[in-house]
Formats: sequence, structure tokens, C-alpha cells
Amino acid sequence: MNSFADIKAITKTKDAEGFATTAETSLAYVRVYREGRHGSVRWANLAAFSEATDLFRFRIIPGVTVTTEHFIECDGERFDIISVENVKGRGMYIEVLAKKVVSTVGKG
Repeated sequence: MNSFADIKAITKTKDAEGFATTAETSLAYVRVYREGRHGSVRWANLAAFSEATDLFRFRIIPGVTVTTEHFIECDGERFDIISVENVKGRGMYIEVLAKKVVSTVGKG
């Protein structure tokens, strides 16, 4: 495990006056193994996920189900989750393929 990451969800709520607001809710802060996309055999086998830029692997979090509706913040970067897989079906680790979110604000 080489880094820490925050697994977050976007929640929508209405205030007393009926206005909708969105907020980021932290589900868990975990130690993760992060692997960037490169020319390894593993990434060649994941060719179907051509838009994935990073792979994250971490221990299963009791009481938290990670889905593609969540996102990961790691090292000041944000990643949208593309797929979630239980590693070898043992219920010990989760492997997530994610796409780095690049902001278009401020680019001309």
C-alpha cells in the first residue's frame, strides 16, 4: 500500500426553503495501492477499459459498498470510478479502475 485515498459520494439534499444543494460526503479514508497506466501485461489485459488511467487496490471496508457512483481523491487528484471488483472473490480486497478527472476551468 503506497498512498492514502478518500472515497467520496455526492449527496443531494434540500434545505428548508426547498433549494437543492450538493455536497461531497466522505465514506472512508483508506490506505491504497495505486498503479498508473503503463505498458505492463496487466494493463494490456485490461484493454477493454481504455479510458481507465489508474488502478486502486484496498482492503474491503466493513459497512461500505463502493460503487461506480462514488469517486476517489488521492494525492490531490480526483478519479471517477469505472469498475469495482472483489479480488479473487475472497472478500478481502477491492480493485477499482478509475479515470482521472481533468478540470477544464482556466484552460484557454
